[in-house]
Amino acid sequence: MTQRSTSRTDVLKLARLRGEPEIFYSIQGEGKSIGIPSVFVRTTLCNLHCIWCDTDYTWNWEGTRFSHKNDDKPGYRKFSKKEWMVECNIDAVAAAVADFACANVILTGGEPMLQQAALVRLMEQLCAQSKDYHFEVETNGTLLPSPAFDQQIHQYNVSPKLENSGNPQKLREKSGPLRFFARSPKANFNFVVAEPSDLEEILSMLQQYAIPPDRVWLMPEGSTPAVLNKRRKWLVEICKKHGFRYSDRIHVQIWGAKKGV
Repeated sequence: MTQRSTSRTDVLKLARLRGEPEIFYSIQGEGKSIGIPSVFVRTTLCNLHCIWCDTDYTWNWEGTRFSHKNDDKPGYRKFSKKEWMVECNIDAVAAAVADFACANVILTGGEPMLQQAALVRLMEQLCAQSKDYHFEVETNGTLLPSPAFDQQIHQYNVSPKLENSGNPQKLREKSGPLRFFARSPKANFNFVVAEPSDLEEILSMLQQYAIPPDRVWLMPEGSTPAVLNKRRKWLVEICKKHGFRYSDRIHVQIWGAKKGV
């Protein structure tokens, strides 16, 4: 599946996990589609660098100066791009997705919308095989979708980043894309919450972009069941008070911090 192409629209840069492109069948662990069996296609590369990111092997390359909360853990080191990224032919990716008897496909990352043209080709090829495919994309909300990409996507899972991500505001908050997603009936908004004080920032953003509370999911930051259990207790109360949806991270509850599940 690692054959290269001369055309960028013929190739996807995917995360490499256990020597293979990270394409796997599981259940959606968070947000609006929580619990739904889905095929995940994990792209690599990201335009943001969240300090708590649990897929930092898609961007935290050797030689970069990005910080991560795992920096002080024994044995943690930045990732080799050569070892953790693979270029895959679109035909091979489509075949791998089609091997699973599942029509819900989630494009995740990294930041998938950095590779919109290639993903359009992938979705078009899958739809040529079956009209039953349903495509979701997980995005940080900083990039505008092209008309061709928007036409193929059924659901945007938008996760605007807060100050707790460690990204400067000028990078994490882009008014043009956020206004687009706020107007799109296909978009929902998932906020990663680390402390109760994050609420002020969320409320300000919702007011600025006219996002109604019934399109908002709040999710506790954490990659262990113990941390999630501690934070969900007060986060649920915030959701009740403001009319937000609560999202757990059930993949963490089931598998912990394991990758590719």
